[in-house]
Amino acid sequence: MITIAIANQKGGVGKTTTAINIATAMAATGWRTLVVDLDPQGNASTGLGIGHGDRDMSTYDLLIEAADISKCVRATNIPNLDIIPATQDLSGAEVELVGLNERSNRLRDAFARGRDAQKYDVCFIDCPPSLGLLTLNALAAADTLMVPLQCEFFALEGLSQLLQTVERVQQRFNPNLGIVGVVLTMFDRRNRLTDQVSEDVRDCLGQLVFESVIPRNVRLSEAPSHGLPALIYDHQCAGSRAYIALARELIGRLPEERKAA
Repeated sequence: MITIAIANQKGGVGKTTTAINIATAMAATGWRTLVVDLDPQGNASTGLGIGHGDRDMSTYDLLIEAADISKCVRATNIPNLDIIPATQDLSGAEVELVGLNERSNRLRDAFARGRDAQKYDVCFIDCPPSLGLLTLNALAAADTLMVPLQCEFFALEGLSQLLQTVERVQQRFNPNLGIVGVVLTMFDRRNRLTDQVSEDVRDCLGQLVFESVIPRNVRLSEAPSHGLPALIYDHQCAGSRAYIALARELIGRLPEERKAA
């Protein structure tokens, strides 16, 4: 299983939208896909149609109670796509993790002991908008990191902080952690600032930035209220087409020997 953390300490940059739509696109191409909702708001769970009544076992149980993955996984209505949902209990997990052994490796240990993890080709971890213990667990468990970056003035400043955190994680917890790419989100060609930020990011990070960009799109915003990814809600909209292109590009960046058949 290739594990990809989707993280940025800044909120509102499109982490959850990216997680559920890139996961849907990967599942549609035959990849057995798992989403781990590590955000206490549980938006990825809602966006994939998992109601609060269907979250008896969640990422909280996985991290705090050391529950087996097989007990926490829920199937979605999308073939090849499962999720470990989040509940509000996860909001207290940061405090509870402080007193536990291996507090930064709880998710990695859950993957290691869970046989069910081996049936998936790829896993996307939707991280909270902070660099606390939940995100640290995601980075310690991940093979690589995808960074959604909103095209706005403060984007590069926040990105530099995240890259510093990645370096610390590599030094202390996960020396093999890589960055598969940075994806530009909420792109609006009518806004000159958007073009300027895009140019600055590409000048700074070069090939690390995905060619595919995610536009501002009403259908992307509407889809979660229907409990659907945009790719199912309206697969013809500009946002859906962008995520399909991003998934194609992502597959091209993954190690050849670990790609799904």
